[in-house]
Amino acid sequence: MFTGYVVVAALLALGLSASALLTFTRNPQVTGSMAKVGVPDSWLPWLGTAKAAGALGLLAGLFVPPLGVAAAVGLVLYFVGAAVSHLRVKDYAVAPAVVLTLLSAAALVLRAAA
Repeated sequence: MFTGYVVVAALLALGLSASALLTFTRNPQVTGSMAKVGVPDSWLPWLGTAKAAGALGLLAGLFVPPLGVAAAVGLVLYFVGAAVSHLRVKDYAVAPAVVLTLLSAAALVLRAAA
């Protein structure tokens, strides 16, 4: 189980780091998607920080299991919120949020089981 967590956590942390960087630099695709669901520009630094913290927490979870569990729980909640935000405004492009929710849930299950 630990090897599975390492793989999932590393891949998810890599994706989250890239997403956080794109959020911090206000990439047009990211800002457009967030504007579509009504996220104010003032929230972007906080959301980018949440993604970066999640990535770091998953990696820290390799050495401190409770941090990995906490990070995975936070990420599941973050991406469930993202999916709900899209559905609330009838934007059905929720596949990325759903995939990231499932990956975060997999990280949670694997870290808890390891």
